[in-house]
Amino acid sequence: MEKRNRRRNYRDRKPKICRFCENRTNYIDFLDADLLRRFQTENGRILPKRVTGTCPDHQKMLGKAIKRARVLGLVL
Repeated sequence: MEKRNRRRNYRDRKPKICRFCENRTNYIDFLDADLLRRFQTENGRILPKRVTGTCPDHQKMLGKAIKRARVLGLVL
């Protein structure tokens, strides 16, 4: 009985919407360290799009921006 309720709750979740698409962001700046930290774990790993809800295009830009910021030492 409990498994059925879990499945129903999983399906009833509202869909995650890409926050960059909402704001119509064309470019993710790698110098904006505060924004990039939201999409990383405490250890510095990049969070997947299924967790953050970003679309594939923005997830790709986000990954590149985080990697560029790592080279400059702005984020972990």
